[in-house]
Amino acid sequence: MSEFAQCVIDCRQCAGLFRLGRDVEAALNMVDIFEKSQALFSQTPQAIQQQWAQLLLSMFAAQEAQDWLGLADSMEYELIDLLEADQSHR
Repeated sequence: MSEFAQCVIDCRQCAGLFRLGRDVEAALNMVDIFEKSQALFSQTPQAIQQQWAQLLLSMFAAQEAQDWLGLADSMEYELIDLLEADQSHR
């Protein structure tokens, strides 16, 4: 399985944990997902890197506000969309 495919699966699983109220476990997984995502985005066009940076800031803001559902939505939809946009540029 490719790193991209694994990252998409991990995003969905982590979002599910946030939705179930398992925020501590999800937050630990989220750190790993963000590290993997950062590695994937490090070789993308500047525009995608900027979108990643903005999305990362909004997800950290949601985490700080304990908006677990908002964070889950961002991971499952926005982050996966951005990962897929990255794949289309490769």
